Amino acid sequence: MSTNKEQLTDKNLKKEEKPTFSETENVSKNNITKLSKNNNIVKDFELQKTITFLSSNKNNDKLVDQFINVLEIGIYNKKLKNVLFDIHYFNNEKELEAILFETATNGKIYIGPIDKKYTKISKNYCNRNVLFFSFSSKIDLAGDCIYLLNFFPKNELEELFNFLEKDSRVVLLYPENDYGYLINSLIDDVVNNTNAVLVNRSSYKDDLSNVRDAIKELGKYELRKYELERQKKILSTKKDENSKKRLKKLQKFKTTTDYDFTHVLIADYGLNLLQVAPLLPYYDIDPNVVQFLSTGVIDDKIFFYEPSLQGALFPGIEKEKREELENQYKEIFDENLMRISTLPYDLIGLLNHVYSKKLSFQQMIKLLDNSSIKFDGIDGKFNFYNNTIKRDLDILKIDSGEAKKIN
Repeated sequence: MSTNKEQLTDKNLKKEEKPTFSETENVSKNNITKLSKNNNIVKDFELQKTITFLSSNKNNDKLVDQFINVLEIGIYNKKLKNVLFDIHYFNNEKELEAILFETATNGKIYIGPIDKKYTKISKNYCNRNVLFFSFSSKIDLAGDCIYLLNFFPKNELEELFNFLEKDSRVVLLYPENDYGYLINSLIDDVVNNTNAVLVNRSSYKDDLSNVRDAIKELGKYELRKYELERQKKILSTKKDENSKKRLKKLQKFKTTTDYDFTHVLIADYGLNLLQVAPLLPYYDIDPNVVQFLSTGVIDDKIFFYEPSLQGALFPGIEKEKREELENQYKEIFDENLMRISTLPYDLIGLLNHVYSKKLSFQQMIKLLDNSSIKFDGIDGKFNFYNNTIKRDLDILKIDSGEAKKIN
């Protein structure tokens, strides 16, 4: 199965799984503020004309290659001129330190890395007036000279829940793994700032060994089954035609459909999602009655044909926005572009704007920190909020192999 628009996490950094990008420093706003206070002046610098891409040799080769290929396509398509790119690989922290010690000088821009360990190291160089565009998924690393680009679940949840109607009653079904725990930790704060209400949640083991019990508990399956049997028993004692017709109709069902929720958010991805989703209607959580929801990890064709996910809603951008890049990549490199690999493309668009306008180091920081300015990208309009990318996303509905915008 191809890599979904699944958020890159530290847990997935093994060579055979997903690639890791090492990062470099970013401009330290704290240091700049201190400098301004102490000397009544803020030093400014020209942006260096060589941008460095950092990657650990332990990263997934395919993803690293795709990121580099997409950077090249972006440079060509955006006509980015008078800027050079070089690539530095490293095997460990010591080698990364050596690279940064040598190259981290005023006005330097780095692309990478991704994992927490190397991002932390990069932060140590923020006092050298440099900028890092990291692909790390750890939001707590954002700040100073570190700007993060990824598909962040909080951004997706906010867009999704702001779309829901007033008094929508949502239940959460999530796996007991890093991604599931992350969604569970974010959802309360997100829901509390919307008109929706979170009424219940249920988790299951990552190996799916107890997923059936979790779904039954979430949907109060046994209680609804008992209630249906009670109604059948009462109707069976009656002789009038209306009661007989009603009984005949109820014989088709396993449970009643008086759910205490209107939406179910399924916080899983990959092959597990394809196994979990069909179990919901099996245990009478009817997608024709209850609205199924997901995050951006579902944005992959493989999910768009699953019968139980027809009609499901998720936040994202219609494929047409990135289709030209995907086709171009396929034609040049004879392989499909992974969903996550679009990230560097929008970064090149941002850098092209900065260099074409001949912005200085301080002007670039001011641009990045101005949340009222948004850039148009193939993954949606975006800006940086607290050094983390934030996108304007549409709400898409799965329908017969396609994901169509409905808002």
